[in-house]
Amino acid sequence: QAQLVESGGGLVHPGGSLRLSCVASGFPLEYYTVGWFRQARGTEREEVSCTGRVGGSTNYADSVKGRFTISRDNAKNTIYLQMNSLKPEDTAVYFCAASVSACPTVTQAAFWGQGTQVTVSS
Repeated sequence: QAQLVESGGGLVHPGGSLRLSCVASGFPLEYYTVGWFRQARGTEREEVSCTGRVGGSTNYADSVKGRFTISRDNAKNTIYLQMNSLKPEDTAVYFCAASVSACPTVTQAAFWGQGTQVTVSS
């Protein structure tokens, strides 16, 4: 059964850091473009970052540029989101997703994870 499983969320103070992981199973992640999304309570899901296959480009939402870094380890079938200088407005459930071609979008992805909660609060 193909699936994505996120981990690494939690409660952190403003200015702190977290690293999210997303492990794929049941399909070869190396052939997929992958991305991170987030959804705060009462809002729509939004794209945070996306990265292509090996050597592919990366992109970030303006709100996280310079603070978040997406990476992947195809040997481990895993993608990461390093989040630094966290702000209260980063509080959301974070999801990973995979797509066979272009970056996954909210309405188009081959696989979604179940999400991991990130709370930034003092």
